[in-house]
Amino acid sequence: MDAKLFAYLSYPDAPAALDWLRRVGFDVVRRQAGAGGEVLHAEVRLGDVVLMVASDDAEYQRPGLIGRSTGRGLYLLVDDVDDFYRKAMAAGGTSVIEPESTEWGARRARVLDPQGQEWSAGTYEPGVAP
Repeated sequence: MDAKLFAYLSYPDAPAALDWLRRVGFDVVRRQAGAGGEVLHAEVRLGDVVLMVASDDAEYQRPGLIGRSTGRGLYLLVDDVDDFYRKAMAAGGTSVIEPESTEWGARRARVLDPQGQEWSAGTYEPGVAP
């Protein structure tokens, strides 16, 4: 079976989330605004990554940071982890794991965006045999 995975996130302030995503390197390729300024649907792209974004339609509870993770997040395979981290921090992100080299030979970093969504970036590609 062929399949593709596309993630979606909703945010209390989706316009601000889209701005943060743009500042870390994503391009906004589609945006549908509601009458009150909310984002009904948006799509952002970074290379082959496509993410859908919308304004919250309820008061969702988001997991807080415990140690070095919220227990869920998004992982970006990138060529330059340090560059992603610098952009994320400059755009108002919160550092969770500063760029580091891992024992398995990859580079990684983790940040929370300004609304608490966990983003990891690394050079390790999941699902590819060594």
